[in-house]
Amino acid sequence: MDEDLELARDGDEAAFTRLVEPLRRELHAHCYRMLGSSHDADDALQDTLLRAWRGFARFEGRSAVRSWFYTVATRVCLDAVAARGRRALPVDLGPSSEAAVVDDAPLTEVAWLGPYPDAGLEAEQREAVELAFVAALQHLPGNQRAALLLFEVLGFSAAEIAGIMKTSTASVNSALARARRVVAEKAPSLTQQQNSREIGDTRMRAVVATFSAALERGDADALVALLTEDVTWSMPPLPHWYGGRQAVMDFAVRVPLTACGAWRVRPAGVNGQPAVCCYLRKSPGGAYDAWSVNVLTLRDDRIAAITSFLEPSYFPDFGLPAAVS
Repeated sequence: MDEDLELARDGDEAAFTRLVEPLRRELHAHCYRMLGSSHDADDALQDTLLRAWRGFARFEGRSAVRSWFYTVATRVCLDAVAARGRRALPVDLGPSSEAAVVDDAPLTEVAWLGPYPDAGLEAEQREAVELAFVAALQHLPGNQRAALLLFEVLGFSAAEIAGIMKTSTASVNSALARARRVVAEKAPSLTQQQNSREIGDTRMRAVVATFSAALERGDADALVALLTEDVTWSMPPLPHWYGGRQAVMDFAVRVPLTACGAWRVRPAGVNGQPAVCCYLRKSPGGAYDAWSVNVLTLRDDRIAAITSFLEPSYFPDFGLPAAVS
């Protein structure tokens, strides 16, 4: 490591790559938490590596190399947050709809929160990319978002965060206090990782399998049996969303279970939660085309929320093809 540090400071690109490679995955996850988009995280990581490479000769080794990269990544993300604002889900835009909106049109002027592939993340890292947590972070200004993530998720001290963010320790502690209050209001106290441990993998897989089969068969009874009374279903970039079992089932029966076409479903690792990716065949004999990434939020062994990201371009992120037969 010490040899690679010296070589990288002297402009050895291979040595620099060896230093950053073990950190690349976790840096990308950090950028996603900050920005709420895997594609924005791609751009931020590339910008981070470029800035770090250009400035590495100035790295004096007073802190760990990991701290150096997180300093650069956090500043890149803070610049992006200031330029682009926060990302949203349909539940942030207005109240739920009581009945199906069959002609709902995408709202393209909104910057939508996106799903995140969790392959390769450790358990604690998966908990920190759960959808409710990342959505709650979007309600924080950039400095509070960064302070909370660096302290609670990544384990930096308040003094270290002050150095990263070029501010005082008192300001960091104040930002942390405000951020914790907002996240406590917006995110559930029981995480999906905790819920999964309580119900066990077998029961969780059974919920996913039953949901998938109900969608493929158009089986409304099997679907409704999986839902909590206060279940929600949202479908960014469509602005309308549904709250409560009656409204959700009205939408499900009138749209995906009957009006869309035939479905094929593939499991995927998304935001540390059970999820399925759906392929839609609109006419008999045609291919099943990539349609939606559906993240399931469970409470015990019932589905408390379905978030369906209607964007085929996400499928390569999960190692899935654009179409299946």
